[in-house]
Amino acid sequence: MSHRALMFSALAAGTSRISNLLESADVMATARAVAALGADVRRDAPGVWTVTGHGQWTSPSAPLDLGNAGTGVRLLMGAAARFDLEAVFTGDASLSSRPMARVLDPLAAMGARSESQGGRLPARLFGSSRLKPIDYTPPVASAQVKSAILLAGLGAQGETIVREAHATRGHTETMGLLYGADMDAAPDGAGLTVRVRGGRVLAPHDLAVPGDPSSAAFAIAAALVTEGSAVTLTGVMDNAARSGLYAVLQDMGADLIITPAGACAGERLVDLSARSGMLTGLEIDESRAPSMIDEYPILAVIAAFAEGVTVMKGLAELRAKESDRLSASAAMLTANGVRVELGEDYLVVHGCGAGGVPGGGVVETRHDHRLAMSGLVMGLGAREAVTVDDVAMIATSYPGFFNDMAQLGADIT
Repeated sequence: MSHRALMFSALAAGTSRISNLLESADVMATARAVAALGADVRRDAPGVWTVTGHGQWTSPSAPLDLGNAGTGVRLLMGAAARFDLEAVFTGDASLSSRPMARVLDPLAAMGARSESQGGRLPARLFGSSRLKPIDYTPPVASAQVKSAILLAGLGAQGETIVREAHATRGHTETMGLLYGADMDAAPDGAGLTVRVRGGRVLAPHDLAVPGDPSSAAFAIAAALVTEGSAVTLTGVMDNAARSGLYAVLQDMGADLIITPAGACAGERLVDLSARSGMLTGLEIDESRAPSMIDEYPILAVIAAFAEGVTVMKGLAELRAKESDRLSASAAMLTANGVRVELGEDYLVVHGCGAGGVPGGGVVETRHDHRLAMSGLVMGLGAREAVTVDDVAMIATSYPGFFNDMAQLGADIT
């Protein structure tokens, strides 16, 4: 949501004000990029930013380094494709290993040429103010791919259509309407069809960014697996395409209360209250994967504390994240005494139940922020402390993680 707020504000003609912006390393990389592309970007106070767009992006004077920001780089490629500009996109070693052809290929079909080695970063993009609309079905369920095409479609000459077999998070569609984009989304069975009509000038908008359900998952998990714990989080975004984890936790018997708490930025808000207690493993259908794809590492940790077996299917996409999150999650549990079964697109976790997770192991984080935070949360409830090999990358998504956990009573050294 923070990435999108910066981009839409930079695309609009006028001044927008954003509050509660997540000032993570990833989001700051996006802020620097939209400034390099021609927007005026100013930080007024912690979490409060002013962005003035001029309706036209221009070629940056240097490569755009997005660090570890997969959302930032893929969405920016789409947003920049609609302008007559040339831009080089780069990132760190982790981001440079992730597939970009899934975005560059449909953009090429619209008329935005690119150069890269094997569909990886660095990539040079040649945008065009005369993009052609396309009718596209992404081969993978990815909100980043969908969003990149929609952002490019804002400048296409006609109607661009994206058809998803499995509906992914709709933040781009929701926020686009706030800025005056001409787009709509309609359910299509388990999927979604989104249409955007190009040519409309976006208007500035003031908004507050809602609390992130992916970041909230770590405090909720900590409460569930740490005996005697109870935690409440307020103002968390409630979006059907993002809240799969919380529905699964309730199915596992978690003492989790979800209370409506209003709305902001076009999204519903809830308060989440979790209390520790015994959970029961279950089989999670692959149809739920798009709604919780980022939460599987922390779900794997929670499943390790449950009674019985948890089966997670349809996880092939996890192999193309900041790390191979599927194998890394399995290795994290194995190193701490939890029995798992790993397949090409599935993970089976044999919960330790009342005996508790042994712990005592070292987690190889593989430069992945979600692996690092998941390993630390495991240590809070395990019989022996859990060590992770690196924590520097946590700031890419959740710079307040250690402060928040310390305030809740976690002992992380």
